[in-house]
Amino acid sequence: MKYCKRCLQPDTRPNTRFSDAGVCPACEYFDKLADVDWQERSEILEDLLQTFPRRGGQGFDCIIGVSGGKDSTRQALWVRDKLGLKPLLACLSYPPEQVTERGVNNLSNLINLGFDVVISAPAPATWRRLMRESFLRFTNWARSTELALFSSVPQLAIQYGIPLILWGENPGLQLGDLKTLGRTGYDGNNLRYMNTLSGGALDWMLEAGIAPSDLLPYRYPTPEEFDAHRLQIVYLGWFLGDWSLANNAMYSVASGLEIRDDHVGNTGDLMGVTSLDEDWVTLNQMIKYYKFGFGRVTDYVNEEIRLGKLTRGEGIELVSRYDDACSPDYIASFCEYIGLSVDEFWTQVRKSTNRELFEVPENGRIRRKFQVGVGL
Repeated sequence: MKYCKRCLQPDTRPNTRFSDAGVCPACEYFDKLADVDWQERSEILEDLLQTFPRRGGQGFDCIIGVSGGKDSTRQALWVRDKLGLKPLLACLSYPPEQVTERGVNNLSNLINLGFDVVISAPAPATWRRLMRESFLRFTNWARSTELALFSSVPQLAIQYGIPLILWGENPGLQLGDLKTLGRTGYDGNNLRYMNTLSGGALDWMLEAGIAPSDLLPYRYPTPEEFDAHRLQIVYLGWFLGDWSLANNAMYSVASGLEIRDDHVGNTGDLMGVTSLDEDWVTLNQMIKYYKFGFGRVTDYVNEEIRLGKLTRGEGIELVSRYDDACSPDYIASFCEYIGLSVDEFWTQVRKSTNRELFEVPENGRIRRKFQVGVGL
């Protein structure tokens, strides 16, 4: 395990590759932003939008996937108020046991801000069964739910006849998931190659005995369907010079976003502004840490280091302290939902923990072997 020379990105992140100088793709991309002509990018966006004629009062100009959180709230407001488009907002709804009151309030805030919102709600029994199966097979309960989340927007774009899909950040450039890189910095049609969506994404669900008819919400449209309906995903983050976690949160809070009030020791959420519509993502971030050696705090501090708001040393201290943070209450409520005991949960987590990176006792706290910022 090695770390980027600039930030705290480890080379264990899936689909990443460091330069010969030991720098991660996200830091290399950030360096290039200093030379970007943002006016030119604005003109590129204007030209791009001209290829998708505006519909006036006859329909929606674009579709945006939203949760009601910081990124989607900023996107919706910017697209409507700055670009002058009429967006349809598409939200995948979690079942009542999973969604937080805060998440419901934030979606209601978007509706109150004057947006049209269509809500997709997959059958809760299938959702629960797939979540349990995802956890037991992959120690990743979100394997199925993320598939539904990503699939819902292009599915609805096809149903409503809206070819332009606006997305947030480019995971290839801004996170370093190189498999998702498209023809241009704003082309998002290769999003299908990210880990969650690629390579027989439904196969394991069928093996688990789920009927194909029950998996319709989890089916990402094929490249042929994208072509037939002329769908284009466009990353808005590529056009915004101030796109960042903190800035998006600031803009959205000013427009009514409700943030998390639990402390970072329970959530690993340094600013209380991430994944606000549910809390179980916290335990998935903890598990990600045990699998790959980085969690939610690493992703936070990497951006802050690149922006010059944190030193690498300050980032190391935060990552060392909070990267595996997760309240036992979140674990207990998740286990109750999928029908596992907490002991069975930890047995599964220990089974999937990376033994090269961690010492894994039968009982007790899992301990890292690596030094944050240095590696092994």
